Amino acid sequence: MEKSDKYIPALGHDWLTPLYDPLQRWVMREDRFKSALVDQAQILPGHRVLDLGCGTGTLTILIKQIHHGVEVVGLDADPKALEIARAKAAKAGVNLTLDHGMASRLPYPDNVFDRVLSSLIFHHLTTENKQQTLRETFRVLRPGGELHIADFGKPHGAYSRLVSVIMRRFEEAGDNFRGLLPEMILRAGFEKVEEPAPFTTLFGTLAPYKARKPG
Repeated sequence: MEKSDKYIPALGHDWLTPLYDPLQRWVMREDRFKSALVDQAQILPGHRVLDLGCGTGTLTILIKQIHHGVEVVGLDADPKALEIARAKAAKAGVNLTLDHGMASRLPYPDNVFDRVLSSLIFHHLTTENKQQTLRETFRVLRPGGELHIADFGKPHGAYSRLVSVIMRRFEEAGDNFRGLLPEMILRAGFEKVEEPAPFTTLFGTLAPYKARKPG
């Protein structure tokens, strides 16, 4: 496996993965921003939805709980996170698909999803893999389909700017904190890139993005 193809576990190390969900709830205001992301996506009955980089499945399950009549697929490269996601889905009593795979090489045909949602995944990707993942996302979306992202973005406010001085030193997160994701999304072929109101978290500004595949 090439260096650029390696995934980074949610908290950087496999042994920390069981702590991911509690930290998301306490530090990142997870319930608020993930609910806002689902609302932003305006998912309709009959849609097919991909949760890209689904991790432990919180967002994937939430989508299915809110939109019972849609097909929901989650994909992640971390098998330990997927094990947790499957257990959570079984406990919640929801029927969805959880696949193992890389975001930069999606195991799906062209034009098969109406919505792709992604939460806190892009700051884990190198610049090269961010762009490749966006191209892959564009490929699997149907014409007129939409991409909805919640991830770290350009800092808003004094505290977020202070945090960004540290965070932008990491290659994977630097693009996010420099505000480069919208430009990358456009380069992948998307149009109408929008940035709704951001959230402030302990680790900096969490920015939502939305974009549309022409068609």
